[in-house]
Amino acid sequence: MPENEPWEYSLHIPNDVRAVTVCRRTLRLILTMHGLIGHVDLAELLATELVSNAVRHTKGPAALRVRWSGDGVLRIGAWDADPSPPEPPAPLTRGVDAEDGRGLALVRACADVWGWQPLAREGDRGKYVWCELGASEWVA
Repeated sequence: MPENEPWEYSLHIPNDVRAVTVCRRTLRLILTMHGLIGHVDLAELLATELVSNAVRHTKGPAALRVRWSGDGVLRIGAWDADPSPPEPPAPLTRGVDAEDGRGLALVRACADVWGWQPLAREGDRGKYVWCELGASEWVA
């Protein structure tokens, strides 16, 4: 059963494609430890798309952020150092064999809501791209 108390984790990663696997495995462990194992696969898919975009399309460091609201909303996000907006999601009709360009389209299709925001705080710049899975997703 998912916990009722809110929590949040952040994992700062280098600009390295191997970091995507580290994020995916870390997310699985976090969700398992907090009783959210039932939907780890979907959360992993969403995190993989967000983090891989952050690593592939920027040159600086990145971070995975996972937040449980306590009232049934899981937010998964990726920060990167590039303040440019993400490319708009392409339609999924490009075909299942496409090598790239489907990341945010998958996020849009699978998450309850997604978005992005530019960040500029204490000299740090970049953007945060996020998605949420709502309470209905966690009912077994």
